[in-house]
Amino acid sequence: MGKKIVVLNGSPRIKGNTSMLVEEFAKGAEEAGSAVTVFHLDKMNINGCKGCFGGGKNPKSPCVQKDDMEKIYPVYKDADVVVLASPLYYWNFSGQLRTAFDRLFAVAECDKNYQNPIKESVLLMAAEGYGFDDALSYYKNLMKHLGWKDLGSVLAGGVMKIGDINGHKELNEAYELGKSVATSNSL
Repeated sequence: MGKKIVVLNGSPRIKGNTSMLVEEFAKGAEEAGSAVTVFHLDKMNINGCKGCFGGGKNPKSPCVQKDDMEKIYPVYKDADVVVLASPLYYWNFSGQLRTAFDRLFAVAECDKNYQNPIKESVLLMAAEGYGFDDALSYYKNLMKHLGWKDLGSVLAGGVMKIGDINGHKELNEAYELGKSVATSNSL
């Protein structure tokens, strides 16, 4: 039985190396029976979190800001798995991904204890270099603090120009991870 998967793609390049990882992951997941929804965050109008603590009053529209996060919230809340996809920018996630993820706090505000919905998660990243340590550490700490189950990651280094990832083993790893996520034991 497949899962509902939401991908938050923080790459500004819709045909870039990160997006190619996303495509292969989604292909594997869909072939294994999962439903995958991909959001290309750079193409969306998403404002930064205001830190107002004014969200959570309306579970259908949890944030006081009304922008394209309204498209993400219902899919996110319904998802079993959240895929964080990003190029490596200054040893961490892109601003597009960080901005959207920060705004998911409005969903946590719907809970009196500010608990995020429990999810499973995957990390997909591409970079010119190979310095993923800080981003991976951040991701693992994020999973720990949220109480989410990490299902794995694919980190593709040495890929800067669009298409550099072609022929790299990480594309197959993303595909196989997508397939395996569909059959992993739920939380």
